[in-house]
Amino acid sequence: MTPRARDAAGFAVACAGAAAGGGAAHAIGFPAPFLTGSATAVTLLALAGAPLHVPGLVRQAAFLVLGIGIGTGVTPEVVSSLAEWPLSLAVLTASLAASLLAGSLLMERMGFDRLSAVLAATPGHLSYVIGYATERGLDVPRIAVVQAMRVLLLTLLVPPLLVLWGEPGDAAMAALPPMSPLSLAALAGLGTAAGLALLWLRVPAALLLSGMCVSAVGHAAGLTPGVLPPWLALSAFALLGTLVGIRFRGVPLRIVQQALAAGLAVTTLTCGIAVAAMALAVSLTGLAPTLLLVAYAPGGVEAMAAMAVQLGLAPAFVAAHHVARLLVLTLLVPAFLARRARS
Repeated sequence: MTPRARDAAGFAVACAGAAAGGGAAHAIGFPAPFLTGSATAVTLLALAGAPLHVPGLVRQAAFLVLGIGIGTGVTPEVVSSLAEWPLSLAVLTASLAASLLAGSLLMERMGFDRLSAVLAATPGHLSYVIGYATERGLDVPRIAVVQAMRVLLLTLLVPPLLVLWGEPGDAAMAALPPMSPLSLAALAGLGTAAGLALLWLRVPAALLLSGMCVSAVGHAAGLTPGVLPPWLALSAFALLGTLVGIRFRGVPLRIVQQALAAGLAVTTLTCGIAVAAMALAVSLTGLAPTLLLVAYAPGGVEAMAAMAVQLGLAPAFVAAHHVARLLVLTLLVPAFLARRARS
Protein backbone atom coordinates (compact mmCIF):
# COMPACT_ATOMS: atom_id res chain seq x y z
CA MET A 1 0.00 0.00 0.00
CA THR A 2 1.36 3.42 -0.95
CA PRO A 3 1.76 6.13 1.74
CA ARG A 4 -1.08 8.14 0.17
CA ALA A 5 -3.40 5.12 0.20
CA ARG A 6 -2.37 4.32 3.76
CA ASP A 7 -3.15 7.88 4.87
CA ALA A 8 -6.52 7.76 3.10
CA ALA A 9 -7.35 4.48 4.81
CA GLY A 10 -6.29 5.91 8.18
CA PHE A 11 -8.49 8.95 7.65
CA ALA A 12 -11.44 6.72 6.73
CA VAL A 13 -10.94 4.65 9.90
CA ALA A 14 -10.68 7.82 12.00
CA CYS A 15 -13.86 9.31 10.47
CA ALA A 16 -15.79 6.07 10.93
CA GLY A 17 -14.71 5.81 14.55
CA ALA A 18 -15.55 9.46 15.23
CA ALA A 19 -19.00 9.12 13.65
CA ALA A 20 -19.77 5.97 15.60
CA GLY A 21 -18.54 7.44 18.87
CA GLY A 22 -20.38 10.72 18.39
CA GLY A 23 -23.60 8.96 17.46
CA ALA A 24 -23.41 6.64 20.46
CA ALA A 25 -22.68 9.51 22.86
CA HIS A 26 -25.58 11.50 21.41
CA ALA A 27 -27.91 8.52 21.79
CA ILE A 28 -27.15 8.18 25.52
CA GLY A 29 -27.26 11.93 26.16
CA PHE A 30 -23.57 12.38 26.97
CA PRO A 31 -22.38 16.02 27.23
CA ALA A 32 -20.83 17.55 24.09
CA PRO A 33 -21.45 14.19 22.36
CA PHE A 34 -19.77 14.78 19.02
CA LEU A 35 -16.61 15.99 20.75
CA THR A 36 -16.43 13.62 23.70
CA GLY A 37 -17.89 10.67 21.81
CA SER A 38 -15.54 10.96 18.87
CA ALA A 39 -12.58 11.51 21.18
CA THR A 40 -13.49 8.42 23.20
CA ALA A 41 -13.98 6.19 20.16
CA VAL A 42 -10.81 7.33 18.40
CA THR A 43 -8.88 7.04 21.66
CA LEU A 44 -9.92 3.41 21.95
CA LEU A 45 -8.90 2.84 18.35
CA ALA A 46 -5.54 4.51 18.98
CA LEU A 47 -4.90 2.47 22.12
CA ALA A 48 -5.77 -0.65 20.10
CA GLY A 49 -3.14 0.28 17.50
CA ALA A 50 -5.51 1.09 14.61
CA PRO A 51 -4.00 3.08 11.71
CA LEU A 52 -5.30 6.64 12.05
CA HIS A 53 -4.60 9.82 10.11
CA VAL A 54 -6.03 13.34 9.67
CA PRO A 55 -4.66 15.44 6.77
CA GLY A 56 -3.14 18.77 7.71
CA LEU A 57 -5.56 20.79 5.56
CA VAL A 58 -8.53 19.06 7.18
CA ARG A 59 -7.14 19.82 10.62
CA GLN A 60 -6.64 23.50 9.83
CA ALA A 61 -10.12 23.74 8.30
CA ALA A 62 -11.60 22.27 11.47
CA PHE A 63 -9.78 24.86 13.59
CA LEU A 64 -11.07 27.65 11.36
CA VAL A 65 -14.65 26.44 11.65
CA LEU A 66 -14.33 26.06 15.43
CA GLY A 67 -13.03 29.62 15.68
CA ILE A 68 -15.94 30.94 13.65
CA GLY A 69 -18.31 29.02 15.90
CA ILE A 70 -16.80 30.56 19.03
CA GLY A 71 -17.21 34.04 17.57
CA THR A 72 -20.92 33.55 16.85
CA GLY A 73 -21.62 34.06 20.56
CA VAL A 74 -20.64 37.74 20.31
CA THR A 75 -24.00 39.15 19.18
CA PRO A 76 -24.97 42.85 19.34
CA GLU A 77 -27.39 42.05 22.19
CA VAL A 78 -24.66 40.38 24.21
CA VAL A 79 -22.19 43.20 23.56
CA SER A 80 -24.70 45.82 24.71
CA SER A 81 -25.59 43.83 27.81
CA LEU A 82 -21.98 43.46 28.96
CA ALA A 83 -21.99 46.98 30.38
CA GLU A 84 -25.15 46.44 32.44
CA TRP A 85 -23.58 44.28 35.14
CA PRO A 86 -20.03 45.65 35.71
CA LEU A 87 -19.72 44.54 39.33
CA SER A 88 -20.79 40.99 38.59
CA LEU A 89 -18.44 40.84 35.61
CA ALA A 90 -15.58 42.12 37.78
CA VAL A 91 -16.17 39.32 40.29
CA LEU A 92 -16.28 36.82 37.42
CA THR A 93 -12.97 38.10 36.05
CA ALA A 94 -11.31 37.83 39.47
CA SER A 95 -12.63 34.29 39.91
CA LEU A 96 -11.25 33.25 36.51
CA ALA A 97 -7.79 34.58 37.40
CA ALA A 98 -7.96 32.78 40.74
CA SER A 99 -9.07 29.56 39.06
CA LEU A 100 -6.23 29.69 36.53
CA LEU A 101 -3.61 30.42 39.20
CA ALA A 102 -4.77 27.87 41.75
CA GLY A 103 -5.69 25.27 39.16
CA SER A 104 -2.41 25.47 37.27
CA LEU A 105 -0.43 25.09 40.49
CA LEU A 106 -2.56 22.08 41.41
CA MET A 107 -2.04 20.52 37.98
CA GLU A 108 1.73 20.99 38.29
CA ARG A 109 1.65 19.16 41.61
CA MET A 110 -0.21 16.35 39.84
CA GLY A 111 2.50 15.93 37.23
CA PHE A 112 1.63 18.31 34.36
CA ASP A 113 4.31 20.43 32.76
CA ARG A 114 3.90 24.19 33.29
CA LEU A 115 2.18 25.05 30.02
CA SER A 116 -0.08 21.99 29.97
CA ALA A 117 -1.02 22.72 33.60
CA VAL A 118 -2.42 26.13 32.60
CA LEU A 119 -4.49 24.66 29.78
CA ALA A 120 -5.75 21.76 31.89
CA ALA A 121 -6.85 24.25 34.57
CA THR A 122 -8.59 26.65 32.17
CA PRO A 123 -12.26 26.81 33.28
CA GLY A 124 -13.83 26.74 29.83
CA HIS A 125 -12.96 27.68 26.25
CA LEU A 126 -12.57 23.99 25.37
CA SER A 127 -12.06 24.47 21.63
CA TYR A 128 -9.40 27.13 22.17
CA VAL A 129 -7.61 25.06 24.82
CA ILE A 130 -7.46 21.85 22.79
CA GLY A 131 -6.65 23.72 19.59
CA TYR A 132 -3.78 25.60 21.24
CA ALA A 133 -2.45 22.46 22.94
CA THR A 134 -2.62 20.49 19.69
CA GLU A 135 -0.84 23.20 17.73
CA ARG A 136 1.92 23.50 20.34
CA GLY A 137 2.35 19.74 20.77
CA LEU A 138 1.61 19.87 24.51
CA ASP A 139 0.18 17.12 26.70
CA VAL A 140 -3.09 16.93 24.72
CA PRO A 141 -4.34 13.52 25.96
CA ARG A 142 -4.27 14.46 29.65
CA ILE A 143 -5.50 18.00 28.98
CA ALA A 144 -8.41 16.57 26.98
CA VAL A 145 -9.33 14.06 29.68
CA VAL A 146 -9.24 16.76 32.36
CA GLN A 147 -11.40 19.10 30.26
CA ALA A 148 -13.84 16.29 29.39
CA MET A 149 -14.16 15.50 33.10
CA ARG A 150 -14.99 19.18 33.75
CA VAL A 151 -17.77 19.12 31.14
CA LEU A 152 -19.19 15.88 32.49
CA LEU A 153 -19.15 16.91 36.15
CA LEU A 154 -20.75 20.27 35.44
CA THR A 155 -23.48 18.62 33.38
CA LEU A 156 -24.18 16.20 36.22
CA LEU A 157 -23.92 18.62 39.15
CA VAL A 158 -25.30 21.98 38.00
CA PRO A 159 -28.93 20.86 37.36
CA PRO A 160 -29.36 19.31 40.86
CA LEU A 161 -27.95 22.48 42.43
CA LEU A 162 -30.41 24.56 40.44
CA VAL A 163 -33.27 22.38 41.62
CA LEU A 164 -32.18 22.97 45.22
CA TRP A 165 -32.45 26.75 44.73
CA GLY A 166 -35.42 26.99 42.36
CA GLU A 167 -37.92 24.96 40.37
CA PRO A 168 -37.27 24.65 36.63
CA GLY A 169 -39.75 26.37 34.33
CA ASP A 170 -41.40 25.07 31.21
CA ALA A 171 -39.84 27.43 28.66
CA ALA A 172 -37.62 25.98 25.95
CA MET A 173 -34.69 27.72 24.41
CA ALA A 174 -35.43 28.67 20.82
CA ALA A 175 -32.84 27.50 18.35
CA LEU A 176 -30.94 30.28 16.66
CA PRO A 177 -31.05 30.26 12.84
CA PRO A 178 -27.93 29.31 10.90
CA MET A 179 -26.01 32.11 9.25
CA SER A 180 -26.44 32.62 5.53
CA PRO A 181 -24.09 30.89 3.09
CA LEU A 182 -22.79 34.31 2.05
CA SER A 183 -21.95 35.27 5.63
CA LEU A 184 -20.28 31.91 6.24
CA ALA A 185 -18.26 32.20 3.05
CA ALA A 186 -17.17 35.75 3.94
CA LEU A 187 -16.05 34.72 7.42
CA ALA A 188 -14.24 31.66 6.06
CA GLY A 189 -12.42 33.73 3.46
CA LEU A 190 -11.41 36.49 5.85
CA GLY A 191 -10.50 33.96 8.54
CA THR A 192 -8.32 32.01 6.13
CA ALA A 193 -6.50 35.14 4.98
CA ALA A 194 -5.93 36.30 8.56
CA GLY A 195 -4.94 32.77 9.60
CA LEU A 196 -2.32 32.52 6.89
CA ALA A 197 -0.84 35.80 8.11
CA LEU A 198 -0.79 34.48 11.68
CA LEU A 199 0.79 31.23 10.50
CA TRP A 200 3.51 33.24 8.78
CA LEU A 201 4.07 35.05 12.09
CA ARG A 202 4.22 31.63 13.83
CA VAL A 203 1.25 32.43 16.09
CA PRO A 204 -0.06 29.26 17.82
CA ALA A 205 -3.56 28.04 16.87
CA ALA A 206 -3.53 30.59 14.04
CA LEU A 207 -6.65 29.44 12.17
CA LEU A 208 -8.60 29.04 15.40
CA LEU A 209 -7.74 32.57 16.50
CA SER A 210 -8.36 34.13 13.09
CA GLY A 211 -11.75 32.47 12.72
CA MET A 212 -12.75 33.52 16.22
CA CYS A 213 -11.70 37.14 15.69
CA VAL A 214 -13.35 37.73 12.32
CA SER A 215 -16.52 35.99 13.49
CA ALA A 216 -16.64 38.01 16.72
CA VAL A 217 -16.30 41.26 14.79
CA GLY A 218 -18.92 40.23 12.23
CA HIS A 219 -21.43 39.16 14.88
CA ALA A 220 -20.79 42.08 17.22
CA ALA A 221 -21.44 44.46 14.32
CA GLY A 222 -24.53 42.54 13.29
CA LEU A 223 -23.11 41.87 9.83
CA THR A 224 -23.08 38.06 10.01
CA PRO A 225 -25.98 37.03 12.28
CA GLY A 226 -26.72 33.41 13.06
CA VAL A 227 -24.78 30.34 14.12
CA LEU A 228 -22.91 27.65 12.24
CA PRO A 229 -25.06 25.16 10.34
CA PRO A 230 -25.47 22.14 12.65
CA TRP A 231 -23.85 19.71 10.23
CA LEU A 232 -20.75 21.90 9.96
CA ALA A 233 -20.44 22.57 13.68
CA LEU A 234 -20.86 18.89 14.56
CA SER A 235 -18.35 17.85 11.90
CA ALA A 236 -15.78 20.29 13.29
CA PHE A 237 -16.30 19.04 16.83
CA ALA A 238 -16.02 15.43 15.66
CA LEU A 239 -12.77 16.27 13.88
CA LEU A 240 -11.45 17.99 16.98
CA GLY A 241 -12.34 14.90 19.00
CA THR A 242 -10.55 12.80 16.39
CA LEU A 243 -7.41 14.91 16.75
CA VAL A 244 -7.61 14.48 20.50
CA GLY A 245 -8.03 10.72 20.20
CA ILE A 246 -5.13 10.27 17.81
CA ARG A 247 -2.87 11.73 20.48
CA PHE A 248 -3.53 8.65 22.62
CA ARG A 249 -1.42 6.41 20.40
CA GLY A 250 1.10 4.76 22.67
CA VAL A 251 -0.18 6.53 25.83
CA PRO A 252 -0.02 4.20 28.86
CA LEU A 253 -3.25 3.57 30.76
CA ARG A 254 -1.65 4.99 33.89
CA ILE A 255 -1.60 8.39 32.19
CA VAL A 256 -5.33 8.15 31.59
CA GLN A 257 -5.87 7.19 35.21
CA GLN A 258 -3.76 10.13 36.40
CA ALA A 259 -5.67 12.51 34.14
CA LEU A 260 -9.02 11.32 35.47
CA ALA A 261 -7.88 12.04 39.02
CA ALA A 262 -6.54 15.42 37.96
CA GLY A 263 -9.83 16.24 36.23
CA LEU A 264 -11.81 15.52 39.36
CA ALA A 265 -9.42 17.56 41.48
CA VAL A 266 -9.26 20.66 39.29
CA THR A 267 -12.99 20.63 38.56
CA THR A 268 -13.75 20.50 42.28
CA LEU A 269 -11.33 23.37 42.88
CA THR A 270 -12.69 25.46 40.01
CA CYS A 271 -16.31 24.91 41.02
CA GLY A 272 -15.45 25.82 44.61
CA ILE A 273 -13.96 29.11 43.44
CA ALA A 274 -17.03 29.74 41.25
CA VAL A 275 -19.37 29.14 44.20
CA ALA A 276 -17.31 31.46 46.39
CA ALA A 277 -17.45 34.11 43.65
CA MET A 278 -21.20 33.61 43.40
CA ALA A 279 -21.59 34.17 47.15
CA LEU A 280 -19.51 37.35 46.95
CA ALA A 281 -21.51 38.63 43.98
CA VAL A 282 -24.79 37.90 45.77
CA SER A 283 -23.67 40.04 48.73
CA LEU A 284 -22.47 42.85 46.46
CA THR A 285 -25.29 42.93 43.91
CA GLY A 286 -28.28 41.29 45.56
CA LEU A 287 -28.85 39.12 42.48
CA ALA A 288 -30.35 35.65 42.84
CA PRO A 289 -27.92 32.82 43.70
CA THR A 290 -29.38 30.59 40.98
CA LEU A 291 -28.81 33.27 38.36
CA LEU A 292 -25.20 33.81 39.40
CA LEU A 293 -24.54 30.08 39.73
CA VAL A 294 -25.51 29.50 36.10
CA ALA A 295 -23.64 32.63 35.00
CA TYR A 296 -20.42 31.66 36.81
CA ALA A 297 -20.46 27.90 36.19
CA PRO A 298 -17.51 27.05 33.89
CA GLY A 299 -19.68 25.27 31.32
CA GLY A 300 -20.62 25.97 27.72
CA VAL A 301 -22.54 29.07 26.67
CA GLU A 302 -25.27 27.02 25.01
CA ALA A 303 -25.86 24.65 27.94
CA MET A 304 -25.86 27.35 30.58
CA ALA A 305 -28.10 29.67 28.54
CA ALA A 306 -30.56 26.79 28.04
CA MET A 307 -30.68 26.20 31.78
CA ALA A 308 -31.30 29.91 32.35
CA VAL A 309 -34.22 29.89 29.91
CA GLN A 310 -35.75 26.82 31.55
CA LEU A 311 -35.53 28.47 34.99
CA GLY A 312 -36.58 31.93 33.82
CA LEU A 313 -33.22 33.33 34.98
CA ALA A 314 -32.50 36.15 32.50
CA PRO A 315 -30.72 34.26 29.72
CA ALA A 316 -29.21 37.51 28.35
CA PHE A 317 -27.42 37.98 31.67
CA VAL A 318 -26.13 34.41 31.60
CA ALA A 319 -25.08 34.58 27.96
CA ALA A 320 -23.33 37.91 28.52
CA HIS A 321 -21.32 36.46 31.40
CA HIS A 322 -20.33 33.35 29.50
CA VAL A 323 -19.25 35.30 26.44
CA ALA A 324 -17.34 37.61 28.78
CA ARG A 325 -15.73 34.52 30.33
CA LEU A 326 -14.54 33.39 26.88
CA LEU A 327 -13.18 36.86 26.11
CA VAL A 328 -11.42 37.14 29.47
CA LEU A 329 -9.91 33.66 29.10
CA THR A 330 -8.72 34.58 25.61
CA LEU A 331 -6.62 37.29 27.28
CA LEU A 332 -5.74 35.49 30.51
CA VAL A 333 -4.64 32.14 29.09
CA PRO A 334 -1.86 33.51 26.81
CA ALA A 335 -0.71 35.79 29.65
CA PHE A 336 -0.52 32.85 32.07
CA LEU A 337 1.22 30.71 29.45
CA ALA A 338 3.82 33.39 28.81
CA ARG A 339 4.39 33.85 32.53
CA ARG A 340 4.75 30.13 33.17
CA ALA A 341 7.10 29.77 30.20
CA ARG A 342 9.40 32.46 31.66
CA SER A 343 9.36 31.20 35.27
